[in-house]
Amino acid sequence: MGAVAGFAPPDNSSKRRGVQPLRAGQGPSFFWRKLHSLTGIVPIGAFLIEHIISNFEVVNGPLAYAQQVKFLNGLPLVRVLEWALIFIPLAYHAGYGVWISIRGRANVNVYPWAGNYAYIAQRVTGIIALVYIVQHVWRQRFAGVSLPEHPGLAYAKVQYELMNPWMLAIYVIAMIATCWHFAYGIWLFAAKWGITPGDRARKKFAYVCAAGGTALCAMGLVSIFWVAYALPYSPVDVMPAQPAGVVLPAPTGPAASQYPTQDAPIEYDSNGQPIQPSPAPTQSGARQQSQ
Repeated sequence: MGAVAGFAPPDNSSKRRGVQPLRAGQGPSFFWRKLHSLTGIVPIGAFLIEHIISNFEVVNGPLAYAQQVKFLNGLPLVRVLEWALIFIPLAYHAGYGVWISIRGRANVNVYPWAGNYAYIAQRVTGIIALVYIVQHVWRQRFAGVSLPEHPGLAYAKVQYELMNPWMLAIYVIAMIATCWHFAYGIWLFAAKWGITPGDRARKKFAYVCAAGGTALCAMGLVSIFWVAYALPYSPVDVMPAQPAGVVLPAPTGPAASQYPTQDAPIEYDSNGQPIQPSPAPTQSGARQQSQ
């Protein structure tokens, strides 16, 4: 009995602890983690779905895509919605996600399980998506031609960017990473919020998430390659400029003749690259052409 009483359990303090599990109810981190998980689904995930579906309009041509851009920018309080439902939630989700990634410790070398590899992939794809989104928002939303005022140049602006093979590769990689991150994020959300209790329910829901993520990714890749290769480069504005607070219809009939057609000649710079699309024709220029 004395030998049994003196027995001590082995010291495991030197072993690598690996990724710490999410523990509920420990200080404010529970709330912030739940908020991080929720914002990944609503509103960010919902916006991702809408964004990919809206961009799929490119298969119907530049005018259809311009109409979609015009419609979105004509929504009531669109700038308030843009910041409240996209930029601010995205900034929080990305910032807290980076903080989690920095604090986490990968242990796939010790425990090469599927869940651990998924943990690493979720962090890596999140970083890829963040870097891509920052440059994409800057280049398409704030730099160059302002699409809210010139939605008719939306197709041409994206097409010009995708003519760079490096940017095309970045778009493809980012699309795959973003859709994987979102699909696995839905699976994690359902597991953490008790929507899919039990291994069997989670396994079945994994197939649903994989199918949904694959469908979104396929639509995104089709849109990318359609813009890059389906139609010849056409740096034209397919509808008139939109004054602040006003959404005009696309030109029809004789009024449309003042805008270049898709067969308009393309100007090239000294390096042989097509010149960046210019803003829509000014009102004075339009009057001169009509005369």
